[in-house]
Amino acid sequence: MAYLGVDCSLSGRRWVGPGVETDRLAEAMAQQTGLARPLCGVLARLGVPVQEVPGYLDPKLRDLLPDPRSLRDMEAASARLVAAVDRRERVAIFADYDVDGGTSAALLLDWFAQLGLTATLYVPDRIDEGYGPNDPAMAQLARAHDLIVCVDCGTLSHGPIAAAKGADVMVLDHHLAGETLPDCVAVVNPNRQDEDGALAHLCAAAVVFLTLVDCGRRLREAGRRGPDMMAMLDLVALATVADVAPLIGVNRALVRQGLHVMAGRARPGLVALSDVARVDRAPTSYHLGFVLGPRINAGGRIGRADLGARLLSCTDPHEARSLADKLDQLNSERREVEEAVRAAAFAQAEERALDAPLVWAAGEGWHPGVVGIAASRLKERSNRPAIVIGMDGPEGKGSGRSVSGVDLGASIQKLAAEGLLIKGGGHKMAAGLTVARDQLDAAMARLSDLLSKQGAGIGGATDLRLDGTLMPGAATVELCEGIETAGPFGAGAPGPRFAFPDMRVGFAKQVGAGHLKVSFDDGQGTRIDAIAFGAFDGPLGPALSDHGGRRFHVAGRIEINEWNGRRSVQLRLEDAAQA
Repeated sequence: MAYLGVDCSLSGRRWVGPGVETDRLAEAMAQQTGLARPLCGVLARLGVPVQEVPGYLDPKLRDLLPDPRSLRDMEAASARLVAAVDRRERVAIFADYDVDGGTSAALLLDWFAQLGLTATLYVPDRIDEGYGPNDPAMAQLARAHDLIVCVDCGTLSHGPIAAAKGADVMVLDHHLAGETLPDCVAVVNPNRQDEDGALAHLCAAAVVFLTLVDCGRRLREAGRRGPDMMAMLDLVALATVADVAPLIGVNRALVRQGLHVMAGRARPGLVALSDVARVDRAPTSYHLGFVLGPRINAGGRIGRADLGARLLSCTDPHEARSLADKLDQLNSERREVEEAVRAAAFAQAEERALDAPLVWAAGEGWHPGVVGIAASRLKERSNRPAIVIGMDGPEGKGSGRSVSGVDLGASIQKLAAEGLLIKGGGHKMAAGLTVARDQLDAAMARLSDLLSKQGAGIGGATDLRLDGTLMPGAATVELCEGIETAGPFGAGAPGPRFAFPDMRVGFAKQVGAGHLKVSFDDGQGTRIDAIAFGAFDGPLGPALSDHGGRRFHVAGRIEINEWNGRRSVQLRLEDAAQA
């Protein structure tokens, strides 16, 4: 049964509220803990047992951080890194071009620099070289370096690693491994087939962080002092959120502590980027995923691939500002390119139907740097795994995004093993692929079949899930602060949404590029202000601005708005339905 009777909202979605069991658990939790009922509803939906609530609301890294040596090859990796410092060796870092790769590289560059060693950064060009190590680049690096560290890549790179003759190579990664591993010093990867999967949710930067923690242990055992690893958690938090790693277990603690470090504004690159992006408050996971992350990614998508890593490892504020300005400019250009691809991909996917287990689109000349973003938008629109492919000559390069509970990377890897892809790999929530033009339809049909067997396509494509109802008077700053303690929210831990029933529209006006600023009141004199981004791109903006006195059920996320020293609650409006 639809929540509040909303079977088809203004945006065409059915509203789904908490189940009976979730409500029962939330009521019991509120009685036992004295916490606000809406907060208990969120915790119950996240599956937090009442006895674990105190620890969940205040996660401590010391309690949740695993022993780095629980990962295979960790001792070999940390010993080799410390040896490189002791012998003053020439070290190269080969990094992927996304946020996870850039932050992983920055962690190592920072760590080596604090120990007096300047490492070489190499980030492949997305279009000319593609993802991961390649033979020419690895051979070239090997001629001038003693050690090459591949971060956020390399697990499947048997050939290119073999091409690095004369140099030691290690891999610090999190992408799904095959049955065999490259022949190198170490492959530290929680998604190796011989790992137990307990840390499979870590991003590459978290793997690098654990490796450096173990290096610190070695240095302490030798009576030496290593870099302050806690100060590097801002980079780990950024990577964890931007790479859509599930915010569960140790990841919650890494992001929570990393946000605290970032608020101290000690890293010149992140300070410059935050200023350019006009982040004028303590950062949240939203800022990491939707404000800072896209700008760092912009270099790898349509500009110079190494700009993000250079910014994050930069120590000069003036250089940092210059790099941040360049990334901000590239991000604006990226938006224009992305919008054209997104619109075309949406139109094609809708023709093919959005209720299949896999939603996909492929087009001539679509920029490979933005197909991943288009896939993410398509996934959000359909609540299905999505693939978007840019065709160029006899083959196409694509990117995919998945939904919770559906392992896209494993299916892509199986497709490659079956010969339907030229190459492909990734992890549960995201993957990349290269496909021959004459295999495109067969590959997508087979992928749809594999994903269907995992349950893709079962959920409603247009469901809006809500945590309950609120009235404006109950939406207080204190409630928002309480709910924030259940965060950070993101992949694996969706942020709470609430419905405000039977609201009267106070004022409504268009602001900016198609956004809606609106206020609602409950008829008893209590109101809540709201903002709906992109509302005039669909029916939400016109319906509310021309409301004609009608009342609405409205839904979205509550947040604290800070303006001129005043803090108030604002609704980030996502949907509405006539009451």
